[in-house]
Order: sequence, then structure tokens, then C-alpha cells
Amino acid sequence: MLVDVKDIYLDLKKYLDCEVKLQGWVRNHRKQKEFGFIDFSDGTCFKNIQLVYDNSLKEFDEISKIKVGSSLEVIGKVIKSEGAGQEFEVKVSNVTLMGDCPDDYPIQPKRHTREFLREQAYLRPRTNLFNAVFRVRSIASYAIHKYFQERGYVYFHAPLITASDCEGAGQMFQVTTLDMERIAKGGEVDYSKDFFGKPASLTVSGQLEAETFAMAYKKVYTFGPTFRAENSNTKTHASEFWMIEPEIAFCDLSGVMDIEEDFLKYIVKYVLDNAKEEMEFFDKFVEKGLLDKLNKLVNSKFTRISHHDVITILKDAKVKWEFQPEYGEDIAKEHEKYITEYFDGPVFITDWPKDIKAFYMKLNPDNETVAAVDLEVPGAGELMGGSEREADYDKLITRMHEMGVPEEGMEWYINLRKFGGCYHSGFGMGFERLIIYLTGVENIRDVIPYPRTPGNCDF
Repeated sequence: MLVDVKDIYLDLKKYLDCEVKLQGWVRNHRKQKEFGFIDFSDGTCFKNIQLVYDNSLKEFDEISKIKVGSSLEVIGKVIKSEGAGQEFEVKVSNVTLMGDCPDDYPIQPKRHTREFLREQAYLRPRTNLFNAVFRVRSIASYAIHKYFQERGYVYFHAPLITASDCEGAGQMFQVTTLDMERIAKGGEVDYSKDFFGKPASLTVSGQLEAETFAMAYKKVYTFGPTFRAENSNTKTHASEFWMIEPEIAFCDLSGVMDIEEDFLKYIVKYVLDNAKEEMEFFDKFVEKGLLDKLNKLVNSKFTRISHHDVITILKDAKVKWEFQPEYGEDIAKEHEKYITEYFDGPVFITDWPKDIKAFYMKLNPDNETVAAVDLEVPGAGELMGGSEREADYDKLITRMHEMGVPEEGMEWYINLRKFGGCYHSGFGMGFERLIIYLTGVENIRDVIPYPRTPGNCDF
């Protein structure tokens, strides 16, 4: 009977002393004179299974020549293991080589650097580290959809090509069908002849469009790729990444913080419950104390404090800062770290200076701050950013003028305030930032299958 390795681990009693058929790949092959051991994986679970064969098989010599990386179809009996390290193994009766593999196969059973494996990105899911990373990515992705679907949110597909810059930062990839070589040689740019008849770019956020659907469905969320043409080569920046962005009508800043806290705890707990082997691997080999950190988050109460009060704490701290904290300014990584340690847990920082936040955030009564919130978590810093959106038509127009955001082309967004508008809020979380936090793998290039960063668009 054809079974998955996962099935045997889930119900060993069912398969013990039974003949099974397995299909998968050779992770390692240890050959001896009269018998051999193959570490075998079919990708259905994190654990391998040990195949045992001996010279009683007429194909013994052929089997002993099978190389690491090859794909096999195996028939054998599941038996109690006589050796240490595993509870059971499969005693092989027949092996069919499905796909051979040469000696120069890059993923050999030895320790490879993460830098080397980035160059072999199409093969790296076959290693323990990346097999675990991308399974956790899959499980976390499912948990995100499960969370929102169970709570009545509508999944909204935001456009990837847009004519609006949500963040107003201008760091967007242009989309065009114009002849760039001709333009470079001195030709004029005539956007009326371009595909859309005007400048278009890849989206940096689906938020603005999601707000329009929140005005019809009350609760919506996006979960898809976004793009930033930011020439940054840090461990946490990529040019293409995935974002989760819920938008909720009739929800204020306090309400959106409640959702953020509940959402994050749900995702973390779901991954802990459904990726036990992978998470234990990360805790042992990637980030010591990872499981304690994540379990503590699930059981903690998130602190809420204003930006002004955070700056006061930082200024009063007896710390020699690299970047001096100031009222009215953003906070640095060192400040984020200190404030989560100060409160010994996750911290919501609210009511940010309006001049360093986006135009769509609700202006507070003090006329100096906006109803914005950043969630800082221990060991990672900022994980989510959200706000109550500006629902007042005139105030939104004023903010756009102050920040140099043109009204032209944004009428559809502005009109939401005229046509049955209401107070509403939302937040955004970079999916790769979440995976970094969950796995302890600190570089964004190692938590996305094929990273797109400045100067890198391979595969």
C-alpha cells in the first residue's frame, strides 16, 4: 500500500509489521559491506525515515550505488528499530530508482552556509533548515486565513498594479510597455501611449483599496505580495514581500489593538501546536529559547503606552544611546529593544507625531499626533503597524495638502468620506517579519522562497 511517511509517524501501531510502498528522496546513504542505511524523506513531514537493506537482496550491489538526492520508490516492512535514534525503520524488499542524481549534487549531507544555499535556492527546501522554514511559512499562512475566515472577514484581493502610492514615499516599481531603449536615447515619455494611458506601478500596499471594501463588508483582509523599490540591503528588507492588511469598519484605535493582540497570539499558538518538530528544531539549532519566547507572548498581556510617554521613559533611562530619543521623532531599534525589556513583553506604542506618519491616519484632538499604533515585540522590534483612518473629509484633504499627496487620481478614496463614511481602522503586518520572529531565522532572504533584493532577481 502506498503511504506517506507522515502517516506512519501519526499512527505507527497501524503500520507496524505491515508492508508499505514509499516514494521520496535520499537524504543520506550509509553503505557497509553487508548492509546499508538510507535516510529517506518524502516531504510530507519534517522527520526522515530510515530504510535498511542487506545483501540478501539480489539488487544489493545496485542499491548500494544509489546516490544522495536520488528519487526512489521503495517497498518494505515497517519494523521496530534495533538501533538507537529511531523507534522504527523500514526493512527494504524492493527499490526502484526513479530519478538518478550525479556526484556533484550540491546538497550533500554536511553543513552548508545559508549564503551558499541562497545560491541554490531551488534546492534548499531539501535541507533540514529550509524544509522547516517553508513548512512553518505554509502553516502560518493557513492560520492567518483560518483566523479571519472564522471571524467573518471577507478575503479581498487587492490589485498588484496601481496608479496610487499608498505610503506617499514614491518608492515604487514602474510598470510600462513603452520602449525604454528609445526613451533612453532621447525620446520623450508619452504616457498616453503606455498600456494604461498613465503612469502605473506595482503596489506598496493594498490598504486603500481594502478600505473601500470595508465600507461594504465591514470586515475585510488582504494577504498578498507587495513591492518596494527601496535600495536597502538590511536583513529585514526585500523588494517583494507579502503583507497581511485587515480593514474594519466601525472600529477605533483601541478596537484594532484588541484585534492585533488576539490575531498575533492565535497565529503563534497555531504554529506552536501544528509544527512541533519544526519549532523544536529551531529552538535547538537556530535560536535558543525560541519556544519560551513564543509561549510567553501567547500568555502575556500587551502593554499600551503613548509615543510621548515612551520618549519620556527613554530619556529618563540611564543608557548611552547611539540615537538620542526625541519627542516628535521616530524611535530606533535600540529604543524598541529597551522598551520591550522595560515592560517585559509586547508593547503597543500609540499616538504618534503626525509629521512622521501617513496622510490617511486620523488626526487626534491635540492637532499634533495621529491615532496610530506600532506593536513592538521582544527580540524583533516592530511587527505590526496600524491606525484609525481619517474619516473626516475636510481633515483628510488638509492632511493630503500638508504632505504633498495630490488629490488627482485619489478621488475614489477621498469620496469614501462623502458616501456613507464611518470611523474605521486597520493594520498591516509583513508576513516575512512574522516568519523571522517565529523561526529565529534572522535574514528575510531565508524566509521567502526566492528573495528579490537590490541586485538580485535570480530564479
